[in-house]
Amino acid sequence: MKKTVKPSGLRVLLYLVLVGILLYVVVYMPTPYMVYQPGSAEEIRPMISVEKGDPAEEGTFMLTTVSASYANTALLIMAAFNSNAEVVQKEEKLGNQSKEEYAATQVYYMNSSQSLAMEAAYHAAGIDYSIIPAYMFVISVPKDSANKEFFHPGDKLLSVDGNPASDNAKLAELMSSKKVGDVVEVKLERGGKPVTEQVRLVAIKDDKTGSERPGLGVIIATMQKIEPDNPDDRITFTDTKIGGPSAGLMFTMEIYNQLTPGDLSKGYRVAGTGTIDKEGTVGPIGGVKHKIVAAHREGAELFFVPRKNYDEAKAKADRIGTAMKLVPVDKLQDAVDYMNNLPPKG
Repeated sequence: MKKTVKPSGLRVLLYLVLVGILLYVVVYMPTPYMVYQPGSAEEIRPMISVEKGDPAEEGTFMLTTVSASYANTALLIMAAFNSNAEVVQKEEKLGNQSKEEYAATQVYYMNSSQSLAMEAAYHAAGIDYSIIPAYMFVISVPKDSANKEFFHPGDKLLSVDGNPASDNAKLAELMSSKKVGDVVEVKLERGGKPVTEQVRLVAIKDDKTGSERPGLGVIIATMQKIEPDNPDDRITFTDTKIGGPSAGLMFTMEIYNQLTPGDLSKGYRVAGTGTIDKEGTVGPIGGVKHKIVAAHREGAELFFVPRKNYDEAKAKADRIGTAMKLVPVDKLQDAVDYMNNLPPKG
């Protein structure tokens, strides 16, 4: 009879340690890289509604996204075999920002993109509107700030000592009666939940005058609300987890379609990308080659692309052999005119 030789406890322990090290290196060990690849092409109609807008839309307008991931070793290995993946230095994208600050900046860009899209659509449709400060948004918390324990990137600043702080002018007015070292009650919204902090004001140096004034010690931006004179034209956005400014053009196309009679989509699946300003100028964006792939996968027939991104987009479209037509644009009106000149599909 043969004896079964059991591995010693030391051998088992060594095996488990090696497995743990391998798991850490492949899955958990941070790397200085990010991996960018095609994201999604998402229909905008469910994201936007106009109070009494025209519901006609046989086709669809789609925004396109890029998937950005902080790379572990496993993801880097997979990216090496993926022709649509792009590996970049983390520092190249984040700069001096932390992950939280980068995410907050993208939220700010998206909010600005939505506001500008509303302005551009109202302007194109001949609708009067006003710009109203909504709230203040914490973009960055400097590492050397004495108040870094009280604020997180992405916080909404609601009030100081019970007074609403809706914009920089209002906040400056509130601070004018304070001095460095005073403690104020700050009410925030963080992740949808109210937070109250007792914050000691710190000295903030004015870049223009060199003088010092009391402040919170964080970098804050004003979020705007766009209000039409006629409530029937009021626009509502649903919350999305999409960040960045590049959906501006396609947001504007969808809003304009709802604000004006008829179906601008003409029954086509229309994707695209590009920033927008209130005058309707379309600006270039990053990652267009990934957005071409995302739109192709979702069956887009047309793709509006900022003219400065056209060559890169065309090269990628040719490489993947898509039948999707690329249309370079400089202004919102270029895209509107193109759609108006198309015959209805079918």
